[in-house]
Amino acid sequence: MAPGPIPPPPPPPGGPPPVEEKRKDGEDPVRKTSEIITTLRATKIFRFPKPDTYVTSLDFDDSGELCLAACSDDSLQMYSARNGTHEKTFYSQKYGCHLARFVHSNKKTTWPCFIYASTNAKEPKNPHAIRYHNTWDNTYIRYFVGHKEPVTALAVNPMDDTFVSCSKDNTVRLWDLNKMTPRGGLNLATPYLATYDPTATVIAIASASTSSVLLYDLRNYDKAPFATFDVRQHDPLGPGGPRDISQWSKLEFSNDGKSLLIASPSTGHLLLDAFDGNLKAHLVRPYTPTNLRSAPMPHSTNSPLGQGDISFSADGRYLIGGSGGNENCVVWDTHVRANYEGEKKVLRPICILPFDKKASVVQWNHKFNMLATADREVVFWLPMENVGRVPVSS
Repeated sequence: MAPGPIPPPPPPPGGPPPVEEKRKDGEDPVRKTSEIITTLRATKIFRFPKPDTYVTSLDFDDSGELCLAACSDDSLQMYSARNGTHEKTFYSQKYGCHLARFVHSNKKTTWPCFIYASTNAKEPKNPHAIRYHNTWDNTYIRYFVGHKEPVTALAVNPMDDTFVSCSKDNTVRLWDLNKMTPRGGLNLATPYLATYDPTATVIAIASASTSSVLLYDLRNYDKAPFATFDVRQHDPLGPGGPRDISQWSKLEFSNDGKSLLIASPSTGHLLLDAFDGNLKAHLVRPYTPTNLRSAPMPHSTNSPLGQGDISFSADGRYLIGGSGGNENCVVWDTHVRANYEGEKKVLRPICILPFDKKASVVQWNHKFNMLATADREVVFWLPMENVGRVPVSS
């Protein structure tokens, strides 16, 4: 079920106030995503002391008020999305960090907590453990041990205190935050990406080397998948295409559960029907890709990690992602009919969101009308008044 209107956060200091609309119920004014999506502009930029630091993942907490960035210098940076301020730095220099994800607040952990994947393969005891961190006293609550190779995906269940992880060791593991050992698992060929559907009844697992997406009933995950989408038939990315495991970077359901995104660091992304796996569109980038992050694993040991450079808006209608070049974001509107260009069903961006830096990691805030992007800095985007739509250059 699609979410209702989403309230924008207060503007940063010096920014314009949000446009207000009167509501009959007396609640705070709101604006629809369709009314602000083309007016998003970079309003706050957080830079790092070391210019060679890269952000490898971004996440917002349930309230939408906090943003968490995992960085290549083995630090985790927490920001206030509401106030537009940097809040705290956490270090994981012994273990490394990637794929940092907030978990749900509960009675035992009233302060924000998060999990993240270790990246230091030289750590002698548990180099591929997943770590559960408390922000209040900067301590670990628990380690989750089981993977024998690097973790390539982490997804938190939207309904409870469980999560799923994927690894280069060809396993998928399901965990409970209250237990150190996995509650279950699957052995699959290169299951490097996973995500929950919005109702938390389905887990989707993507294997780029087999060009397939497997859908499992979460209640019977130890059984065969109830659906398998053969993505090879769409042949979206040219020679070699999605068969290269580095050519898929993110797997995400839309909030209405109707669409499934397979992101790629190549010329475009795939948008599938979440029910039957049919292709809705190739989301084509306007520019030839330049040094994009090949998540979930880099091309080389010197390349920074990533988690995909595209994200659904909260209403499931729009996708916001990197342009492919060294600047700007772009917006795709799924309500626009995709056109056939040769044998490809292509959807092109409706506009550019201008900015002079690359967006290597992109995350929409599903509680507020705002966007976060990152590369060598973290950038918050808010709707601005008196700015027009910037067309995509032909």
